[in-house]
Amino acid sequence: MIFTSPVFVLFFLAVFFVTLAIQKFANDRAKYIFLLSASYFFYGWWDWRFCFLLLFVTLMSYVTAMNSRKKFAYILGVAIPLIVLGIFKYCNFFLDSLALLTGREFMSLQIILPVGISFYTFQALSYVIDVHRGKIPVERDFVKLALYISFFPQLVAGPIVRASDFLPQLNESGRKITLQNFTIGVQIIAMGFFKKIVLADHISVFVDDVFRVPVAFHWATIILAVVSYSLQIYFDFSGYSDIATGCAKCLGYDFVMNFNLPYISRSVTEFWRRWHISLSGWLRDYLYIPIGGNRLGKFRQLVNIMITMLLGGLWHGANWTFVFWGGLNGLALCLEKIFARKKSAPGNFVTFSFISFTWIFFRAENFVKAWQVITGIFTFQDGISQPFFWSFFAIVILAVSQIVATVKSRRENSSVVTGFCPIMNLNTITGLTTFFVFVGIILGLAFTGENPFVYFQF
Repeated sequence: MIFTSPVFVLFFLAVFFVTLAIQKFANDRAKYIFLLSASYFFYGWWDWRFCFLLLFVTLMSYVTAMNSRKKFAYILGVAIPLIVLGIFKYCNFFLDSLALLTGREFMSLQIILPVGISFYTFQALSYVIDVHRGKIPVERDFVKLALYISFFPQLVAGPIVRASDFLPQLNESGRKITLQNFTIGVQIIAMGFFKKIVLADHISVFVDDVFRVPVAFHWATIILAVVSYSLQIYFDFSGYSDIATGCAKCLGYDFVMNFNLPYISRSVTEFWRRWHISLSGWLRDYLYIPIGGNRLGKFRQLVNIMITMLLGGLWHGANWTFVFWGGLNGLALCLEKIFARKKSAPGNFVTFSFISFTWIFFRAENFVKAWQVITGIFTFQDGISQPFFWSFFAIVILAVSQIVATVKSRRENSSVVTGFCPIMNLNTITGLTTFFVFVGIILGLAFTGENPFVYFQF
């Protein structure tokens, strides 16, 4: 059930109005049970069998967190989600890598990758670890914990919600569906739809053509495709995050911001503070800091950064291209740490160019295709020249929105740029008219083919 499909719109409307009715005529527990049931229905839409895997991870987190003061229970609570993730996502990857290393053949297992497994296992891990550290109390209500791990807006592609952020909202009895939350939520959803089905999906047609056969295209067209992919993955994933955040807001719940206009960053370090913020924060708090962070000297800090980014790359996909992508970003972060006091940040254009270059390895099917893209650019390859309107349109949209958001943040003396989703007052004729005109534009310009979100594969 894809967010941009008609069936999801019907599903969400049904969930919203039933939740509203329960809120009026029943208690919070009935609401939580219904939302939990709806979340499992949503997840089971792809393959109902994986609901049992989701339930198993949740049960293990619930039981081990209850006894997480005991070392064995804590180790079990951390190990089980990692084992589940390893079996379903990385088993064949490790077997293939071992075969390449040893020259022996190993039989590949016929394993289907469950949608969203990388996200809900990380949420389960963060809950068990935070309880063990004493940062949050253990949640004794299984329904609440299960709802936290499986809440359908963020279940399959994030953002990675912390238990410390979401569970207190479930324990807050006054948190209900309100008209104000609904009007804010639907506008965030609309912006997410615009990013996804108007910008990202149209751009993907061009990007897919070039990355499928890079040797057939002119070097300038390849450069445009590389830049276009930077735009596509941003609009695609931030669009998903907007829809997830908006759906949660309509139901009365708040998610943390997941993107903060990352392409205005003046350094790679700043980029990772603005890109996929929930994952960056997770890797920092549950991997980088526990293995030593910056506490054990400069050299060890650089090693810790590389470990974190390499594993962060592997988290994105069971392919060495993702590991290499993570390594490139890790190397850039290390260089910035080394030369931080010797010179200023490289600047927006240099940072964007570097990030766009690393996306080549993220997007390419393998190293051969990635190398074809790179050599096609630097050898000034001749071939098909294909200027693409949607790419230029997206560049203009992104540039204008970033300028407006940056100017606004400076006027408000704030270092936080909150994106480009202006919240309108829908209680006025002007606001309501503007909103419906925007919805009309989305429907008129929407890409008509089905195109899953990029991060569904992770």
